[in-house]
Amino acid sequence: MLVILGAAIMAAPLLWTLLLSFKPNADLMRDSGTAFSAPYTLENYAAILQGSSLVRWLVNSLIVSLGTTIGVLILASLAGYGFARLDFPFRRTLFVFVLLGLAVPEQAVILPRHQLFAWLGLHNSYPGLILPGLVGPFGVFFMTQYFRAIPKELDEAAMLDGASRLTIFWKVLLPLTWPAQATLGVFTFLGSWNDYWWPLISATRSDRFTLTIGLASSQMNYAQTSGLGFLMAQAVFASVPILIVYVVFQKQIVRAMAGTAAR
Repeated sequence: MLVILGAAIMAAPLLWTLLLSFKPNADLMRDSGTAFSAPYTLENYAAILQGSSLVRWLVNSLIVSLGTTIGVLILASLAGYGFARLDFPFRRTLFVFVLLGLAVPEQAVILPRHQLFAWLGLHNSYPGLILPGLVGPFGVFFMTQYFRAIPKELDEAAMLDGASRLTIFWKVLLPLTWPAQATLGVFTFLGSWNDYWWPLISATRSDRFTLTIGLASSQMNYAQTSGLGFLMAQAVFASVPILIVYVVFQKQIVRAMAGTAAR
């Protein structure tokens, strides 16, 4: 019973937002408490597709989030394999140095990062929004632990068959890490999608806004003129990709978490 009550409390704001998105803006200007009564309309969603900048912001967020996710998966997998399977000088020292990145807050390096990207001319560009997200110490740690849990007998058997290190990584070990890849990919995608701090600093042109920045600018500048219903419709529309990602990868996330806990 307590679980149901807690779920209802958490779902109430989402239901409220969804209902407001279907209400005419004129009715909400008079009383926002009419969300549970007719009439309802699709005008707010039609306005998004007709003249809103939301679609552009959505594309920007997709490009940045997908680019960051793909980059993190590639780099974290290679680094995790190297730390877990290869023997090279200063391996432990480098791994500790990577883990120290988990203790450094983003705000501590925001000024030198901003100056560096300004010097490189990367502000208001996709690389400028993607590159900071590729520094993922958690992903390296996560993949390292997952690779370490795979029996080394697989490597030895593949070496006896004449396989190279790259072949072992690509064809033998990497397919076994699919649950971990899915989990890390979803977490990275969600983190990049919801990121507000760095896009707020790096993206100063509206055509480079991500959804988080675009929706914040709409709320601050246009909520009164465009209407509360239109603003809520933007929020609902922006949450659809996140819902799709969760539904598609739900089984992989649960399986990876169960496997990690078992190890």
